Amino acid sequence: GGDIRFFHQAALAGDPRLEDFFTEEYRLNHLIHHYPKPCIVFMDGIVMGGGMGLAQGAKLRIATERTKMAMPETMIGLFPDVGGGYFLSRCQGALGEYLGLTGQMLNGSEAVFAGLADVLCDSSQLNALWTQLPALDWTQPVEALKNFTSPFAQATQAAQGIKPVWWSSDVNHAFEAADLQGIAKLLQATGHTQALDALHKRSPLMLAVTLEQIRKARHMNLSDELRMERDMVRHSFHPQHLNRTPSQSDTVEGIRALAVDKDHAPHWSPVHIDEVTTDMVTPFFTSPWPAAAHPLRDLQAPVA
Repeated sequence: GGDIRFFHQAALAGDPRLEDFFTEEYRLNHLIHHYPKPCIVFMDGIVMGGGMGLAQGAKLRIATERTKMAMPETMIGLFPDVGGGYFLSRCQGALGEYLGLTGQMLNGSEAVFAGLADVLCDSSQLNALWTQLPALDWTQPVEALKNFTSPFAQATQAAQGIKPVWWSSDVNHAFEAADLQGIAKLLQATGHTQALDALHKRSPLMLAVTLEQIRKARHMNLSDELRMERDMVRHSFHPQHLNRTPSQSDTVEGIRALAVDKDHAPHWSPVHIDEVTTDMVTPFFTSPWPAAAHPLRDLQAPVA
């Protein structure tokens, strides 16, 4: 909440720290994904937005019955950043599109089903796990992590096979549609009002941007995907191709409605999904920097 209020203030004031924030954040996400030492994350509670960017790069992601996981950025007129395009696009079927567009919250079992958690552990066992960490043989990290999580293998395997109540073949088929308008039409036709209602609360423009992001990211490595997100976030706060100032962006308006004025009544532009055009979306994926000057130009996967 504090971060997004800062985004609002900085965008309106032209504060250059806004640019630095995203550059440094995405660098950290990249570092965690490629960190040579085993990184373990205990996702025992709220894991949303920036927290997901930190958690998804870990070598071992442990969820519990208290996990509340989501990428809710479309609610504030943004897109699932911090590598969201990368890890959401690796979910099964069109589940990544669904999670990115609707902001659906996942519990621990659902996180395992989605491939966004590796282990399901009862929260009452966390203290015992913590105390084991110093005693593990870290000279053999793969074997150490396997032994560490073996008591939870049965619960984890069970969760992998439990389809969430909100997920079905019809919903998957809808989110495989070619565009946002097609998704909405299929949800309407099949009576999946929960997902459709979620879409209608969000920025139509940024829903279309998010859909394009996830589908592009499916064919990208993490370094390139984070560079793309850095381009996108610049356009989100500076939508010059739409002849808008930062204060007129859906991102600043969404933050105002959710975290500043808290009236929960954002004025999106355009208002309706059917009004979004390709010309509005495509420029989000054009870099405002030449390749040699990109803020994340030096990101690359370490050589194996």
